[in-house]
Amino acid sequence: MSIIGTIVAGIIVGILARLVIPGKQAMGWIITVVIGIIGALIGYWVWFGLMDKSDTSGINWIQLIISVAAAAVLTLIYTSATRSRVG
Repeated sequence: MSIIGTIVAGIIVGILARLVIPGKQAMGWIITVVIGIIGALIGYWVWFGLMDKSDTSGINWIQLIISVAAAAVLTLIYTSATRSRVG
C-alpha cells in the first residue's frame, strides 16, 4: 500500500469503526485517522501475514471487516484510557 492509500484506508476504517460503536467517542479526527490507519495495517497483517492469503482483485471484504474490528477495539481502548474520572 502507498502512503496515500494507507491514509485513505485509515480514514474509511476509522470512520466505520466509530460508527459501529454505540454512543459518542470523545476523540478528534486526527486520532480517528491514526486509529483507522493502525486498524487497516492490522487487517492487512492478519489477512496477508497470518492467513497467508494472496492478493485479491477488487474490495477485500474480509480484510475490511478485520480492519474495522481492530480499529473499533483500539477506539474502545483509547476512549476508556482517556475518559476523565468523575467522583
